[in-house]
Amino acid sequence: MLFLVVFLYGGGMEHMHSPDHAAQTLNSMGFAKSPKDTRVVVAMSGGVDSSVVAALLHEQGYQVIGVTLQLYDHGAAIEKKGACCAGKDIYDAKRIAETKGFPHYVLNYENRFKQSVIEDFADSYMKGETPIPCVRCNQTVKFRDLFDVAQDLGADCMATGHYIRRLVGEDGRARLHCAVDPLKDQSYFLFATTQAQLDFLRFPLGGWAKDVTRDHAKRLGLLTADKPDSQDICFVPNGNYADIVRKIRPEGDEPGDIVDMDGTVLGRHTGIINYTIGQRRGLGVGGGHTEGNAPLYVLRIDAKTAQVVVGPKEALARDRVFIHDNNWLEPFTVGQTIPVTVKLRSVSRRYDAVLEILDGGKACLMLAEPQYGISPGQAAVCYADDHVLGGGWIYATANSAFADDRKAA
Repeated sequence: MLFLVVFLYGGGMEHMHSPDHAAQTLNSMGFAKSPKDTRVVVAMSGGVDSSVVAALLHEQGYQVIGVTLQLYDHGAAIEKKGACCAGKDIYDAKRIAETKGFPHYVLNYENRFKQSVIEDFADSYMKGETPIPCVRCNQTVKFRDLFDVAQDLGADCMATGHYIRRLVGEDGRARLHCAVDPLKDQSYFLFATTQAQLDFLRFPLGGWAKDVTRDHAKRLGLLTADKPDSQDICFVPNGNYADIVRKIRPEGDEPGDIVDMDGTVLGRHTGIINYTIGQRRGLGVGGGHTEGNAPLYVLRIDAKTAQVVVGPKEALARDRVFIHDNNWLEPFTVGQTIPVTVKLRSVSRRYDAVLEILDGGKACLMLAEPQYGISPGQAAVCYADDHVLGGGWIYATANSAFADDRKAA
């Protein structure tokens, strides 16, 4: 059977094993037609990565259409540094499209972004969770709504500047794999990509290190060549999450008790939105509550009683993680167990675990070693080597040494 590999400038690649493809010449986007007959919508955030994708595809002869989303107030955003989809970013994307000579559209998605991402972010904090709005943004506004726009524009596919690989196997199915550069890999933030979206999406930069992208940006004369990477959450100025939440949900500032594991009141807090699981600093609890004056950590946030439960570090240890609202890119069945590695935070390494598929759209991750500070609201993303299997949202944790490991489910 013929094995054909298609490259885009040495970056993203797709493996095509099907005999139906073998007799045809495929372009770098995986279509059996010339680039000039292939329409590609490029999601342009205004950063260097998506700018390079658009410019390179245009250079290769594709029908490129750039689309940039305005996600929050244009006037306020224009001064925000280190963000994405802000006023300056919209201007940069437009300038690149004009300079290279391909069409570019700006879509006002402020209301959708507010409802799907910002309000969900605030509500998650109000439930005592620690949310990841970047995943929600990809899951809803960018890959769901923009997906529909790209199809309305008659596109054959949509390309983004994410660092992740899309590979097509012998069965013809597209699968997600980690980026070649582990420091830039964005698979954790893209676990919620559905199979239908994956069939339509392309990620040309997944096979590159970031310095290769910047080299191309300079070669192409892009004004974003030296632009810093976006940092933190785009709609949170100065990283102060609580300020955003209290503006949207003022009741999040209601005070309550800080209690130990036995329910003894140790102090008062000024609002549960100011605390996260595993937090040690800024608890406002004096010394003398533990043997040897050992530090206290946030173990649990009870939104119903407005209590922040604290205790010693060892009480944070969890080896059972329960997830729901799962998105699996493989056909798992209820009762099935799968050895995986799992990432529990965007900045953490992967841990060995066994994934068990439960009924009701839930799953349990049984960790080989207990981990600390696992918070509801975060994502748990599962892998087989560099293959992204999917994942879900953490809603509960347990320690099998002290409690029934099914209790949380």
